[in-house]
Order: sequence, then structure tokens, then C-alpha cells
Amino acid sequence: MLRIQSFTVGPLAENPYLLACTETGQAILIDPGAEAEMLQQAVIDAGVTLTAIVLTHAHLDHIGAVEPLRHWAKVPVYLHAADDWLLAGAVMQGRMFGFPVEPVAPAEHKLAHGDRFSFGKIELEVLHTPGHSPGSVCLYASADKALIAGDTLFYRSVGRTDILGGNAQTLIQSIEQRLWPLPDDVRAYPGHGPETTIGEEKQLNPFVGLHASWGR
Repeated sequence: MLRIQSFTVGPLAENPYLLACTETGQAILIDPGAEAEMLQQAVIDAGVTLTAIVLTHAHLDHIGAVEPLRHWAKVPVYLHAADDWLLAGAVMQGRMFGFPVEPVAPAEHKLAHGDRFSFGKIELEVLHTPGHSPGSVCLYASADKALIAGDTLFYRSVGRTDILGGNAQTLIQSIEQRLWPLPDDVRAYPGHGPETTIGEEKQLNPFVGLHASWGR
């Protein structure tokens, strides 16, 4: 069974997620954007064995705690190759937005659309959903009807497309082609804000819902 713990960190209120297999105790940490010590303690308190850090994309608010946690847990980092340049430019991103960000080493492993990523008895499918950034991905646990949505889809909103690597038309296509085909009762856990469901957003999202006109 999949257990999902969410946190909110940093000045941009980003949501990291600790995903754990309750049968084996293996876990992954998704998008540790800030507050490394707090997230480290959360892993300890959960009594799990961290096996990887997975990034849905590499904007600065999702990567700020990667280095200390990577070195503490001695685990690899996973990222889509199209966002390698953003990870390499972490310090530059920080200067652009006025936040101090430490350099981040390259990801050890590359994610690609259709990959199956496993920890314990949990399997996640990688859905490449560019638009917010070129390498944005969502992670879909079909057995548990859960989607880690990153900054692709939010509660009644979508990821910004006016920042590094964004493209509105690409984001719309990603959501329509990769997310709307999922079952309506899949719970979506976004990179900012509260969780929602695919069905709710398909109907009610003012940017990409069935009645939206944004970007069209």
C-alpha cells in the first residue's frame, strides 16, 4: 500500500511529498524544495528507508534541499533530461528570483515518458508533461489512483508558463493528452496548494477544464 505524506516548505509554499511502501518501508522523496533539516527529520520519524529523490522538474523552489538530503541519505536523484539545464542553473535561478540557492550536482538518473519507477512494492509510471518546464513530469500510481502532479496541474489552476522554459500551448497539450485520460477519481497531489481530483479539474479548472478558453 502507498502512503503519501505532504509538507509545505520555503517562501513559495512548495509541496514536497514522502511516498512510502507500507509493506517494505522503502520510500522516495519528491521535490525537496527547502527546509532540509525538517524533511530529514520527517523521513526519520516515518521510520522508512529512503531510496531516491525524484524531481518533477528543476525550478528553484523544488530543488533547494536536494544537495543536503542527497548527501545525508546517500541516494540518487532522478530528473527528466530536458530539465538538466535548469538544475545546472540553480544559482542563476536564485539570483533571478532573489533567493539564495546552492549549486546542485547533476541527477544520477534520467526519467523518460513511460518509464516504470519502483520502490518496495509500489510502481509509478512517469508521464512527461512539458509546458511549465521542458522536463516536467507527473508520477502516476495506478494501483493507488494517485498522481504526483508537480507544477503541471493545480487545484483550479495550472503551472505558470511565463517563467524559465514555459509554454502555454505545450502545457495544455500535456494536460489534455496525458492527464485527462486518467480515471476521474485519481487524486492529484500538486507542487503548490491543496490536493484535488482529475475529474474535478477536468470539469471545473478555469484554465484547462472542459469549459475553459485560456490559451485557445
